[in-house]
Amino acid sequence: MARFGQILSCRDAKNVYSLVCYLSFFCLKQYKNSMKILICNDDGVYAPGINALRKELEQVADVTVVAPLEERSTTGHTLTLDHPLRVVEIEKNVYGCSGYPADCALLGLAHIMKNDRPDLVVSGINRGANMGQDVYYSGTVAAAREATFHNIPSIAVSSVVDFQSPKPAVEHFQTAGEFIKEMIKERIHEKLKRNTLLNVNVPNRLAKDLNGVRVTELGFRRYSEEILERRDFRDRRYFWIGGVYSGFDPCESSDCHSTEEGYVSVTPLNLISSESPDYNFWAEQLKPLMEWRG
Repeated sequence: MARFGQILSCRDAKNVYSLVCYLSFFCLKQYKNSMKILICNDDGVYAPGINALRKELEQVADVTVVAPLEERSTTGHTLTLDHPLRVVEIEKNVYGCSGYPADCALLGLAHIMKNDRPDLVVSGINRGANMGQDVYYSGTVAAAREATFHNIPSIAVSSVVDFQSPKPAVEHFQTAGEFIKEMIKERIHEKLKRNTLLNVNVPNRLAKDLNGVRVTELGFRRYSEEILERRDFRDRRYFWIGGVYSGFDPCESSDCHSTEEGYVSVTPLNLISSESPDYNFWAEQLKPLMEWRG
């Protein structure tokens, strides 16, 4: 009789485990079906970063992609107002746009998803950091900013890749995508106040090699002011601009310092208000992810 009781207990435990798994799957499915995400970037619709992000976020939401047909890095918040935009439907819910990242965000919100507005816009995953004053040049951040102007919660995400290093591993983009997925599962985006977005920078490494997550402020990155002068075959001058990166100002609370130390940096950006972001508030919201390593 005791033996029968032990067997019954094992069966009960198995049934309970099966029920928990089913309910977890059902809840995730219901949340996915109820959530819509628009993804944009500035590296282009075919870039590995945006495809890695799409792959991760499709696990938790219905995803629509609107991104430039070609690379539009460091184009800032450019909007195309002097000529028409062209849009190509590459596959279901994936669109390439002839314009800039901010165009893509606006086109996604005001046209493609006009009757089914997204709950969240995620821009990235950018190949290269967007820290410090980079956020003012970045097309990736601009797409998130444009969405924020339209009262849609937005996150910009970048992989801290050195452009002089070899091509980044797809697994490192996956690290950034997995982290954004975890933010969404924790519903961090629902805590965003009006005119505030989150700028996320993820070290270029595997999730298991991260040291955790920090809420940060913008640092200051240093670039040389070198302008390269050249001459074409008609002996006319032309120029290349874009200084060489030469480090950042020391500040332990900055995004630059945190990623250098192996931490994911999450920087709240206030777009209109002159008030400083409430870093303590965001530290509390991100507490479940502070030790995240995949």
